[in-house]
Amino acid sequence: MNTGAFKNKVWLATPTMHGDELRYVQQAYDTNWMSTVGENINEVERIAAEQAEMKYAVGLSCCTAALHLAVRHAGETLYGKSAVSHGALEGKRVFCSDMTFDATLNPVVYEGGIPVFIDTEAASWNMDPVALEKAFEMYPDVKLVVSAELYGFPGRMDLIKKICEKHGALLIEDAAEAMGATIHGRKCGSFGDYSAISYNGNKIITGSAGGCLLTNDLAVANKVRKWSTQARENAPWYQHEEVGYNYRMSNVIAGIVRGQYPYLQEHIAQKKAIYERYREGFKDLPVQMNPITDGTEPNYWLSAMIIDKEYMCKQVRDDSEALYIPEKGKTCPTEILETLASYNAEGRPIWKPMHMQPLYRAHEFVTCEGSGRCRTNAYIAGGYVDVGADIFDRGLCLPSDNKMTVEEQSKVIEIVRSCFN
Repeated sequence: MNTGAFKNKVWLATPTMHGDELRYVQQAYDTNWMSTVGENINEVERIAAEQAEMKYAVGLSCCTAALHLAVRHAGETLYGKSAVSHGALEGKRVFCSDMTFDATLNPVVYEGGIPVFIDTEAASWNMDPVALEKAFEMYPDVKLVVSAELYGFPGRMDLIKKICEKHGALLIEDAAEAMGATIHGRKCGSFGDYSAISYNGNKIITGSAGGCLLTNDLAVANKVRKWSTQARENAPWYQHEEVGYNYRMSNVIAGIVRGQYPYLQEHIAQKKAIYERYREGFKDLPVQMNPITDGTEPNYWLSAMIIDKEYMCKQVRDDSEALYIPEKGKTCPTEILETLASYNAEGRPIWKPMHMQPLYRAHEFVTCEGSGRCRTNAYIAGGYVDVGADIFDRGLCLPSDNKMTVEEQSKVIEIVRSCFN
């Protein structure tokens, strides 16, 4: 094995720029539309809605802003509460993805809601529809679900939508990582009553920041757009009758996003090639790559893997550190990530499930056995499987930058293979 470190760092995922972005940024500069209005924003909203097969998009400062305004609108729709004096979900339970980034559900807390975490389906690494159905049996009064699509590999958002409709609940689809992916030919971002997409710096396309809320309801789009500009009323002075936010997308940021959109399919193809090279390079190792659910086409944003249980060396983690005992023929995520880092390559642990986070450990968590028997508890016992915790324990994200060369990726594969020696 070549023991030299990479001369240039091999990243997890970074922006890939093409030059068109500068043209639209320059246009914003030349026309002096440098604030939160302008042609770039209008075009991003048009393209985002068209690409996701939704009627309307609202350009916002980030995906978290989109999720927050979706949560607020859903809360006010469901419960008639105003956010002026209290949260729109004050004291209401909301079913949320468990294995995700905390931005998926923090907006629920912003609005006074109580997250109840739904475990992960082993076959898709996304929200388990069986556990969700059981959660509705336990709490039939819940009327809101927030579900994320992980690493660009969608699960059964179509089934989750049907379950929500069955129980009269609204669905917020966090498609931050899944732009361009499909389920039975239907675009991710089109399943939710409200959906959110991200243009963060490491996403499949980027504006360095930014996001959009997607909806098929013009009234929702108009309300969200109003809230995002400090909820100004239609008056000749600054008139305010409800709480607003400084959440609108900048026309400059929109210029970058506008220049990126034509390259979405190219980026997806590059990410897919990376995933397939990993799968081929690891085919004789005791590991599994991100699962591809039947009927779905991922965008392959981040390639990830989990190690077969019998090939895991001893590993323990607390809230900030990890230790492991090296063992011949076995490895663990901590060893692989440390080894990659020693060669100047970046990996990352799988998302730590929310019910394991110090902030949310006291919250309820619904998980199921393979038989479909379920329980609600933050602690697993009596043979119940905590799927998200298991994937977190055995999984890691691999370098997935679409500027990584074939030679660099081959060396990454070699490094990972060496950890099993």
